[in-house]
Amino acid sequence: MCTGAFILAEAGLLKGKRITTHWSSVDELSRRYPDLTIEPDALFVCDKRLRTAAGVTAGLDLRVRAGGRRSRARSRHAGGKPAVMYFRRPGGQMQFNRKGHAQPTGRSALQEVRLVAAHPELDHSVGNLAARAGLSPRHFARLFQTEVGVTPAAWVEGARVAAARRLIETSGDAPKQIAAKCGFANADVLRRAFSKHVGMTSAEYRRIAGASTET
Repeated sequence: MCTGAFILAEAGLLKGKRITTHWSSVDELSRRYPDLTIEPDALFVCDKRLRTAAGVTAGLDLRVRAGGRRSRARSRHAGGKPAVMYFRRPGGQMQFNRKGHAQPTGRSALQEVRLVAAHPELDHSVGNLAARAGLSPRHFARLFQTEVGVTPAAWVEGARVAAARRLIETSGDAPKQIAAKCGFANADVLRRAFSKHVGMTSAEYRRIAGASTET
């Protein structure tokens, strides 16, 4: 499970195999062992007799899956109930991955875009960001790409999705309200952006991680 894949890879047991590991270790594992086929969004991967999982709870998902293959559906459901688990958890690791949500660091001009995270509902076009940084839009976009590694528009969208995730996790706001608070034109635009960044719709994410509306 998880970073145990490093041990197996070092022992030469993963060559030519399809595997997964925790999302935070994917880049390092890929760098050290470029001959591996890593599925970064998978909760677990079964490649013949080899089974790898993204973490402890993903290992439980794997156990439920393995048990289900050896039993009938009714027995599989009975086996999952004591652990209060999904029989097939929706989504992949992307729903837990917070990479790309950190604030840009480096030059003072780019630190100005911290405003995006604090107020995602505002107009954060390249023109507005550049004006705030005191740069031309072209120079700002080029500088941003160099320092952060993505375009300003891509980073702003990711920051808005991160804000939407926090609202889903902590509030009972409707999709329309969340979209407005996070700078999305409407709930449909929010849904599409959320699916792209998280790997599931905002509605699916609410069912898993959303705040309780009970009083």
